Amino acid sequence: MSAILPVFACPRCGSNLDSVGTDLLRCRVDGLKFRRENGIWRFLLPERETYYRQFMDDYAAIRRQEGRGSSSPNYYRALPFRDLSRKRAGEWRIRAQGYQALVRHVLSPMEHAGVLRVLDLGAGNGWLAARLAQRGHTVTAIDLQTNDWDGLGAFVHYAERFTPVQAEFDRLPFAAGQFDLAIFNASFHYSEDYLATLSVVLKAVKGSGTVVILDTPVYNDASSGAAMVRERQTQFERAYGTPSNALDSENFLTFARLEELASAVDRAVQLFRPRHSLPWRLKPWLARIKRTREPAQFSVIAFQPRETGG
Repeated sequence: MSAILPVFACPRCGSNLDSVGTDLLRCRVDGLKFRRENGIWRFLLPERETYYRQFMDDYAAIRRQEGRGSSSPNYYRALPFRDLSRKRAGEWRIRAQGYQALVRHVLSPMEHAGVLRVLDLGAGNGWLAARLAQRGHTVTAIDLQTNDWDGLGAFVHYAERFTPVQAEFDRLPFAAGQFDLAIFNASFHYSEDYLATLSVVLKAVKGSGTVVILDTPVYNDASSGAAMVRERQTQFERAYGTPSNALDSENFLTFARLEELASAVDRAVQLFRPRHSLPWRLKPWLARIKRTREPAQFSVIAFQPRETGG
């Protein structure tokens, strides 16, 4: 069964697209053509592919060396609740807790309205898109990577259908106001300009819709976030030969920055804490004792319409 397609628009000029065939769309203004290749719609503009090339190459190389992916569909279908490779079980445990908090606090209340149109931003291997489609929703999965082991090409491993789209957050290829929910899936921190990225995504979401940031590190003190970035770059340089800093990403959030963003886009922001294990909950206390930087927090962050008084 095919996934229901979103209403596409030109990522360069925002104009409507004409269907030239089953797998080809054409911009009626500038003549750009966008194809579906191997099941993935390609909306990354040529000049932007050049811009992201080093980042994409570094990211894929690191993920390969980390042992990501599998040849078995069962591996993908078990995520995030089980890591059948047993290589990154702790990481997936945290992802599962975040997903459960997303379902409990955001998704379930919204599902009372029926089937949702959802954007999975930074979909990676598609585990979240598949889980949302499993719940009956119409899902569009966005990522830069298209390989079949850690990128959008992994959609073939799932029984659930969703629409994989290669695109960037700041130039989304969609007509305005068509999604009920957009979820940054461990990806918002790659943005080079949080306000610009959030503003673009909000245009694609209905006025009554919600934008969620999932699995992005949040700190009280920006200096702790900056220290985390330095630690990670040093680790990557030693292990993989690259600091993986081809993009000038913002890398982390602070609670103060969240309030600034909410004010700038005129949205209310709510934070929902996952049910982490006791060792995880003790991390801030241990950091204070050892006088090390504060550990990151990974709340489910929801930007929702402000309530208006009657």
